[in-house]
Amino acid sequence: MGNFDAILTGVMLVLMIGTLAMGRFSADIVMMGVLLVLLVGGVLEPDEAIAGFANQGVITVAMLYIVATAMKETGAMARITSVLLGRPNSERSAQVKLTLPVAVMSAFINNTPIVAMFLPPLAGVARRCRIAPSKLYMPLSFASILGGVCTLIGTSTNVIVAGLLNEKENTSDGGPVTADSPALSFGMFTLAKIGLPIAIAGLAYILIFGRKLLPDRADLIDEAEGHGHGYHAALKVCPGSPIIGKTVEAANLRNLPGLFLARIERSDDTVIAVSPQEIIEAEDVLVFVGQLDSVVELQQIKGLVPSTTDAHEHEDEATDASASYRPNLHIVEAVLSNNSSLVGLTIRQSGIRTRYGAVVVAVRRQGQQIPGKLGEIRLRAGDTLLLEAPPGFAERFGVSGDFYLVNERFTPASLRHERAWVALAILALLVTILTFGVLQPMTAAMLAAGLMILTRCCTGPQARRGVDFSILTVIGASFGIGQAMTNTGLAEDISHFMLETFSGMGPYALLACVYLLTTIFTACMTNNAAAVLMFPIAIGLAIEGQLNPMPFVVAITVAASCEFSTPIGYQTHLMVMGPGGYKWLDYTRFGGPLTILCGVLCVTLAPVMFGGF
Repeated sequence: MGNFDAILTGVMLVLMIGTLAMGRFSADIVMMGVLLVLLVGGVLEPDEAIAGFANQGVITVAMLYIVATAMKETGAMARITSVLLGRPNSERSAQVKLTLPVAVMSAFINNTPIVAMFLPPLAGVARRCRIAPSKLYMPLSFASILGGVCTLIGTSTNVIVAGLLNEKENTSDGGPVTADSPALSFGMFTLAKIGLPIAIAGLAYILIFGRKLLPDRADLIDEAEGHGHGYHAALKVCPGSPIIGKTVEAANLRNLPGLFLARIERSDDTVIAVSPQEIIEAEDVLVFVGQLDSVVELQQIKGLVPSTTDAHEHEDEATDASASYRPNLHIVEAVLSNNSSLVGLTIRQSGIRTRYGAVVVAVRRQGQQIPGKLGEIRLRAGDTLLLEAPPGFAERFGVSGDFYLVNERFTPASLRHERAWVALAILALLVTILTFGVLQPMTAAMLAAGLMILTRCCTGPQARRGVDFSILTVIGASFGIGQAMTNTGLAEDISHFMLETFSGMGPYALLACVYLLTTIFTACMTNNAAAVLMFPIAIGLAIEGQLNPMPFVVAITVAASCEFSTPIGYQTHLMVMGPGGYKWLDYTRFGGPLTILCGVLCVTLAPVMFGGF
């Protein structure tokens, strides 16, 4: 490879990291674009560019998504969450009942569905026990990550690195330097030697320092109550009302603080995405979405009265008076993923109504409503969209690449509860097979996924929707970019530079440097991509320095997951950002010390646990 190829690869790598750090474009689009440039530029051969998409680790991750989907569809995880959470009597008790089970569960199930399943019951716990949601949601995300670093299938990152290791021949040019060093491979519980101490220390940190370092936004308790059931209100225009015959704008119903006029219900029509020039008629039902206190003020307008509700309904259900008028529309909350194709677009440009059959009613960013015209808001990862959508929106799009979490309100979930124990048995079988090495990880994961479908724990369409193809695209593309770094010698050059710079400080300094660089990469891109791109650098550094590669491989695996100081460090951080009302600095304040703690433990213990340097 020529010097031009190395320069081109380096420039594209820098541009990729910078673009991803800006958060304007989804990671799969950016990384596929970089891969295309390297392919057209002759840095990669076609077979090398697409090899990552056929990697065993990528297939294994896809199969594990199906296993997690079946656990969700059978209600197996929901059954566990309801039993474990119970009714805590204090903030500390709630955190203990939350973090310990989540950490254990996430060691065997992907983090994302676990967080998604805990969010709804956790909101109920916060309301019932009068605990600020900000004291619970971040510990939920952090605990799921800490548990995930303990086993092979805890996170997709572990699976991917294990696949990279399996491709490495156990020779002098890619394996251990000494005969006493352990083989370059991950078994089911190989990472537990380092992951378990990190998880224990991390959970202790959460429970000890959470009271002081987590933000205390008690106002979100009342806000959650208002935005949950009281968020949706329907008011009828009485005959003789002074606003009849006026436009929405002239009646001063367009710019009310904290309220949005979502639609107008009429006997023969429904007006959605109401225009400011829409004329108000008698008997119109005006459907608003907003804060509860603003709804109370709205009822004081002359000629507006609450629409009738069934007297036999529960009090919390009666607050959604519009449900009896429009049963085929529901309020849906959806959190934009880091890889969403909607990121960087305004709501008007996004075409959400055309693509999803839904209308955006409101947007929240870091727990706050965004002022200004709704259509001109430029979407960012982690934004919570409040949508008017037909029933089934959550089922169709809840696991799409555009959304991390979709919560469809007032719609009962049709879970396959009778098959929950079947799903748990299949998961136990998967863990047993991997523990005793009966089958290769990819084969075992495919077997478990197949059994989930055959036993009807999930259907074929649900299995397909459960696979996050945007994540798989990122992983596959990162393999190609990593291969380009190897082909051009860029990975070797970076390793050589790091060795020359830090070798005088000893091997622990080199290991710390690898860990820090992986953490920085993770904060700028996805954790899977960071691990794949750092893998050739770490291996090259160990080989050139005549050091055991295993501590370096473990370091990049842990560092790629244990980034807690930014909301974009891991996808579950974004999932809890809106419900917890967090801001960016909240993650830095509480997650920063935890990131350092995990790094110190990993750098200190990895050489001890994996054969030394």
